[in-house]
Amino acid sequence: MIAIASYNVHGGIGLDRRFAPERIASVLGEIDADIVALQELRSRTGGVDMLDWLSRKSGQRPIAGPCMVSAGGTFGNGILSRFPVVSAQQVPLAVAGREPRSAIDAVLDCDGVRLRVITTHLGLKGRERAWQAARLIDAVGTDTHMPTVLLGDVNEWFPRGRVLRSLHAHFGQSRALPTFPSLLPRLALDRIWVSPDRILRGMRVHRSRLARMASDHLPLVASLDLAAAE
Repeated sequence: MIAIASYNVHGGIGLDRRFAPERIASVLGEIDADIVALQELRSRTGGVDMLDWLSRKSGQRPIAGPCMVSAGGTFGNGILSRFPVVSAQQVPLAVAGREPRSAIDAVLDCDGVRLRVITTHLGLKGRERAWQAARLIDAVGTDTHMPTVLLGDVNEWFPRGRVLRSLHAHFGQSRALPTFPSLLPRLALDRIWVSPDRILRGMRVHRSRLARMASDHLPLVASLDLAAAE
């Protein structure tokens, strides 16, 4: 059994508007997940690189997936993993005139079982998300020999929106567990899809007092039984 989580960390800025990456690290310690997909990671030139800092705090391997790079630093996605990284690549999801987006497509060696982990943060406009979802489906393709998890902040608040319909049609259903806003979650913006679905053993929202303050999203955590994939 392994635990995998998706967490939009809001650039390390909590509801008190204070930049406090140590709170994010403490929330990750509470979750104690083997793999964590992170969105809205920020690095500051000459300052804190959140992914590197969280990696050193947790002892987990980092995979960086910045969407925006500037003189001031980077902003985007990342993965922390207790397992060795077999491969990792970026899937570009940028739409002209919109905030740059991308996905990380990684393969991890989970004690001899290879697991494909894809994490992303989709755009704010419906047409933008629809194109990005189609691009993700194309990137994944029809390769089903390897257990695969797609997770992240899909920014879709319509339960029957076309983005969710297309992703559900390709990856199967995902549970709609509200994660946003963190103080009183009403919207299931963060999602986890697991294929084959027989390896999914449970899913929950981490609702600790610290998690409600550390970011505007709550972490979403899934339990997987990789032995069931064989």
